[in-house]
Amino acid sequence: MLIEVKVPQLPESVSEATLVSWKKKVGDYVERDENLIDLETDKVVLELPAPQAGVIVSLVKGDGATVVSQELIATIDTEAKAGAAAPAAAAPAPAAAAEPSRVAAAAAAAGVPENAIGFGTAVMPAAKKAAADAGVDTAKVQGTGRDGRVLKEDVVAAAAKPAAAKPAAPAAPAAAAPAMGDRAEQRVPMSRLRQRVAERLLESQATAAILTTFNEVNMKPVMELRNRYKDKFEKEHGIKLGFMGFFVKAAVHALKKYPIVNASVDGSDIVYHGYYDIGVAVGSPRGLVVPVIRNADQLSLAQIEKQIADFGKRAQEGKLTMDELTGGTYTISNGGTFGSMMSTPIINPPQSAILGMHATRERAMVENGQVVVLPMMYLAQSYDHRIIDGREAVLSLVAIKEAIEDPARLLLDI
Repeated sequence: MLIEVKVPQLPESVSEATLVSWKKKVGDYVERDENLIDLETDKVVLELPAPQAGVIVSLVKGDGATVVSQELIATIDTEAKAGAAAPAAAAPAPAAAAEPSRVAAAAAAAGVPENAIGFGTAVMPAAKKAAADAGVDTAKVQGTGRDGRVLKEDVVAAAAKPAAAKPAAPAAPAAAAPAMGDRAEQRVPMSRLRQRVAERLLESQATAAILTTFNEVNMKPVMELRNRYKDKFEKEHGIKLGFMGFFVKAAVHALKKYPIVNASVDGSDIVYHGYYDIGVAVGSPRGLVVPVIRNADQLSLAQIEKQIADFGKRAQEGKLTMDELTGGTYTISNGGTFGSMMSTPIINPPQSAILGMHATRERAMVENGQVVVLPMMYLAQSYDHRIIDGREAVLSLVAIKEAIEDPARLLLDI
């Protein structure tokens, strides 16, 4: 029994997908639910499992093909057994035997030997003798006789033509060109995710009035708090205590004080969100993805850290779901992971602001009139100036800074 393998129903926001690479080939046996191929959308990579066990009979679409929902991409024979030989590829039909040419037939009728045929035509005996005397290759002589026969006159005319002049040797260059070395290039198509990221970044730049405000934060208080409790925290909750959880909590704290930073633009309307879905930028083999921590204001620090760790692990495996990568009211990006000291992050539409974290470095700072060495981090918040004024942008970033420098504010909500 032959069954069809089709592209699953894609979410409404995803119009098409790309077939990444078939895991099986025609003739291979597959088990039920075994992954046949990965489908790449502009958000995630989805696995397409075999609907039934059997032998693959055909692959309708190849690697790299663009497909849509419910499109047929393969067929499976569920009655075939494992180890069944792959169906032989249809051999190309042999080319039809060349029909003897009319000229060759005429040459045969004239009694001209087959090896005397030149330029696809017959060579008359007198022409053959003249060609031998003049050193002319009759295979290169166009016959003017009946049925294209090469006549003596044709050979004489060919012998009278001047030999084609050899092309002149190129002039030696005045100076040898410098060796350029290996200048290889490689052209590869963008992944669907990379194309979508590019589109959204251009959209953000084109539609939002983006400005960035900067500040710096003393990481010493939160670092001391982390060092004091990290072992107990991990033992109690089964997860390591990082810094991102503190920043998610600090961001929610600031967004509650300045709701416009958590809002978005919809046409001529401002949409205020009564919830706090915080996107956390995560690196993956396919590029940057931004899974969303839903209702972050209702989660404990441990719950936030667990979600972040889970997102990071599944991003590497390509296991994030479409829903986890959709939505969000505010985003946090940590370029400091890669050593960045300063950047101007680009807003993730339709959001109106994004926080950029950076590397922590010890710097000489003045504290209470004394020069001290402190672990400092630069913060950058880009915002859509269409709805967020400089005041709210600056004060919300200051609120994040103050919460990190005095974590007790997060407990007291001040």
